[in-house]
Amino acid sequence: MTTSTRNTASPYADALDRIPVRRGEIDLLGGTTRYWDYGDPDAAVTVVVVHGFRGDHHGLEPVVAQLPGLRMISPDLPGFGESTPLTEAAHDIDGYGRWLHGFVGGLDLPGRLVLLGHSFGSIVVAGTLATRAPGDALRPESVILVNPIGQPALKGPRGILTRLAIFYYWLAAVLPERLGFALLRNRMIVRVMSEAMAKTTDRSLRSWIHDQHHRYFSAFGDRRVVLEAFRASVSHDVSEFAARIPEPTLLVAAVDDDITPIEAERRLQTLFPDARLVEIEGVGHLIHYEKPVEAADAIRTFIGNDGHDGEGAA
Repeated sequence: MTTSTRNTASPYADALDRIPVRRGEIDLLGGTTRYWDYGDPDAAVTVVVVHGFRGDHHGLEPVVAQLPGLRMISPDLPGFGESTPLTEAAHDIDGYGRWLHGFVGGLDLPGRLVLLGHSFGSIVVAGTLATRAPGDALRPESVILVNPIGQPALKGPRGILTRLAIFYYWLAAVLPERLGFALLRNRMIVRVMSEAMAKTTDRSLRSWIHDQHHRYFSAFGDRRVVLEAFRASVSHDVSEFAARIPEPTLLVAAVDDDITPIEAERRLQTLFPDARLVEIEGVGHLIHYEKPVEAADAIRTFIGNDGHDGEGAA
């Protein structure tokens, strides 16, 4: 297995290029959050997107590309991508919850608000909503969780890989700063992770997925940020928050997900007061890369016709 990658063209680039995008930033909790604002700023629906662990806003762009009728605002989580780390809160579920409150509160949102979380972002969104105080201003119309983490990480079908990941991050924590940082960015380890998660047999798509991971999976501020966020990702899951989220919720789950098996996602649906589950076949934990059209169809149906303006995507 080689770890070399070329600048592989995105199969979703043409659709994404048709959607206008604006950049912005907000200072929160001692850091600067940079975000990308896609679509018509006057659209009837705004979806605020929270990406997964070690990713950034690029990861969900294939889904954004399929939804030209929506306004979608996608920040880089604090400490990842182009957002700087928080200095007034830890990078854990509580800290990210405070950040998400502040981020949404700092936006100009004239229409309907939907919150979307992918993977680790599903835990951040669920934890934020479940711990709201009475009268809290953060009241989205609905919630969308893609590849939700629906059970404790060690219970997944590849629990052994989670244990290896725990050892990997522990080792990165105990090594001297420079060596630990280098280990976290090791290209061979990133490639092994990418190979393990990708399910597609399409060689060009698989090559592009690996390229995306090599470009963006190591774009983090420092070792502390990654270790705090990793501990949060394996210490919590959506199931502990589901019963306290009254908003209508869409779960977009993969039948072949190695992190949360589909049986656990079906159980997760029953924990919410009002949730529906869409199962996508032939994909694992990378719905956003491998099946963005199917994910967008589920989102469009859930939200309504505002997600489509008649343009073709793909």
